[in-house]
Amino acid sequence: MKTEQENKNTSNRRDFIKTSAIAAAAFMIVPRHVLGGQGFLAPSDRLLVAGIGVGGKGQSDLDMFNKSGKADIAFLCDVDDRRAANSVKAFPKAKYYKDWREMLDKEHKNFDAVSVSTPDHNHAIQALAAMQLGKHVYVQKPLTHDIYEARILTAAAKKYKVVTQMGNQGASNDGPRQMKEWYEAGLIGDVHTVYAWTNRPVWPQGIPWPTQKAQIPKELDWNLWLGTAPEKDFVDKLVPFNWRGWWDYGTGALGDMGCHLIEAPFSVLNLKYAKEVEASVGSVYVDEFKRGYFPESCPPSSHVTLKFPKTNKTKGDVTLHWMDGGIQPERPEELEANETFGDGGNGTLFIGTKGKMMSETYSANPKLLPLSKNKDIKVAPKYARVPDGANGHYKQWVEAAIAGYGKQEVSSPFEIAGPLTEALLMANLAIRSFDIQKTVNGKVTYPGRYTKMLWDNDNMKVTNFDEANQFVKREYRKGWNNLTL
Repeated sequence: MKTEQENKNTSNRRDFIKTSAIAAAAFMIVPRHVLGGQGFLAPSDRLLVAGIGVGGKGQSDLDMFNKSGKADIAFLCDVDDRRAANSVKAFPKAKYYKDWREMLDKEHKNFDAVSVSTPDHNHAIQALAAMQLGKHVYVQKPLTHDIYEARILTAAAKKYKVVTQMGNQGASNDGPRQMKEWYEAGLIGDVHTVYAWTNRPVWPQGIPWPTQKAQIPKELDWNLWLGTAPEKDFVDKLVPFNWRGWWDYGTGALGDMGCHLIEAPFSVLNLKYAKEVEASVGSVYVDEFKRGYFPESCPPSSHVTLKFPKTNKTKGDVTLHWMDGGIQPERPEELEANETFGDGGNGTLFIGTKGKMMSETYSANPKLLPLSKNKDIKVAPKYARVPDGANGHYKQWVEAAIAGYGKQEVSSPFEIAGPLTEALLMANLAIRSFDIQKTVNGKVTYPGRYTKMLWDNDNMKVTNFDEANQFVKREYRKGWNNLTL
């Protein structure tokens, strides 16, 4: 027998699907009262934005859209009233919802675009629902939690012809464009190897799931927060930040920083989909010679190697190394002993046949190595810069959405952000495979450790270690439909 909540979810979902189908086919008319009284601008002159997840990063995203001068924050939605409080105060005219499905169902005719800044495990289902209603979407990084979800959103952006942008704002910095110009001018030759590293995680990882359940705060709808994730009791210190270190909800250090640090290699070298991946991870020992086993939690550190096929910008395959948890690659011999590598905690290093170049977080401050080379660079700008760089990432999307699909360029459309996210999630697939257990002749083994995973990109599967494929696509919790176009 269904519970009252399950009946409510089923009814809401049925009504939402019905309404979505009608809305997607209809011409969207924005009522005058939403735009304001006398002197309002025509719908084509301003973008009406609905925010899903409006605390923390969601709050700062909405602030930046508002500061563009061309967007109005029309609706707010958050499962936690505490987190939403600042945005509710900042945008008093915006109607507030707790359930994003209800907001899309009731208000879809009254806004043009949706900003998604929720935990990773709910990004895809929320973004796809908005796109199916014909809404432009801005989705925080990483684009999705699973490889399959990233592939679906990439296809959806094209199918529904909406303007998309992932929230890796460094893609709008001058750095990636400058490095493309240097590379195409031949300053470092042909790049064959790239390193990216971070000091993340800055939240707990490599730990057991708490055994003590806690009281759910009255302001939080725990069922809606879980969304697609498995049913679990509420525990302390998970919401609003530390969920990043748990595989059911987050994507670890790769999800947090990978989209910032690996965007430049994708942009400069035109990388798309990796063909193989392998990983090693840091250990946590709970007693003498007793290694902890915490498969629900991301590891404290990792080193992942991805290999990408030759592109139109390279002469052969490209090997990309990812390092987190404070692990860094060997300092380049061209870098003096007291010169900063990357920005200290984070960075990206390109190694070519004739030289090297590096950058910081958000691909900022690119430099040739040795640093003495930078005073003599004479490469003319070739690629248009985004006004205000990383901060301009927001206004760029707002203006492109106002112009309409295909009219103006954005820095991180799903066409680019989808494959980039898939690469990060392939790395996570290898990391998670490290903890796959099998019992052979009474002995526990770990067959995924130190295995190179070979990837069939067209069919989205590992061909030589089938157990890893469980991490390509997860099953959503009962009551939450898996994605379909």
